[in-house]
Amino acid sequence: MSDSLLSILLGIIQGLTEFLPISSSAHLLFPNLIFGTNDLGLSFDIAVHFGTLIAVIFYFREDISLMLQSLTTRNATFSKEKKLFGLLVIATIPIVLVGFGVSDILEQRLFNTFTIALSNIVFAILLLVVFLQRKENLKLVNLTFKAALIIGIFQCFALIPGASRSGTAITGAILIGLTLKDSAKFAFLLSIPTILGALVFLISDINEISLNYSTMIIGFFTSMLFAFFTIKYFLAFVDKIGMIPFVVYRLILGVVLLALL
Repeated sequence: MSDSLLSILLGIIQGLTEFLPISSSAHLLFPNLIFGTNDLGLSFDIAVHFGTLIAVIFYFREDISLMLQSLTTRNATFSKEKKLFGLLVIATIPIVLVGFGVSDILEQRLFNTFTIALSNIVFAILLLVVFLQRKENLKLVNLTFKAALIIGIFQCFALIPGASRSGTAITGAILIGLTLKDSAKFAFLLSIPTILGALVFLISDINEISLNYSTMIIGFFTSMLFAFFTIKYFLAFVDKIGMIPFVVYRLILGVVLLALL
């Protein structure tokens, strides 16, 4: 497979799986397992992550604009937006603290097919249990700082390869009683500082002398496009489809990965 086709495939995978509760790590294994493809390098990883970041910022541009405005005014009109900003800050703290301490260790010791497969199965079952016992008695505007912290703690499980960042955050949000749509929205907004942090780590580790700009550009635009429409349609249909399809899919995915060992 040519680098251009591979960059399109990986961009699609990153764009689709970054925001669906199905683990991007698991899907990024398949091109290598099936086609024996080469790694496109750290610079490509940065490009596709940046693409998903731009997608989520653009989709929530109005919410972000209002939150930023709320920080520069004491007008009570922006009280909800100021609170939402504070909730996102609180929810981000756990993964920042834990990530600085153990992210490299977990990446080095646990990034393998077996761990990713097992994580998919375990966290799919956890999502299933939480979803079946959900209450949905809490709206985003009523979210407390304690509840936001709980969601942030759940997101820390995403440091385990195969756990799924959006999946763990959505699981935590459903557990504390948020509606499905608000759970997804908060998880997606929470991805902004999380992806930014991941990009800082990736950029600090880069030592590539020659960069393949064509694959980077292809990966960036592909991941951005697919991420935007994933966010849009997931939020539109999550109340109708629920979490069961994603649970079933992840269980099958985990079993398939184990079978490929």
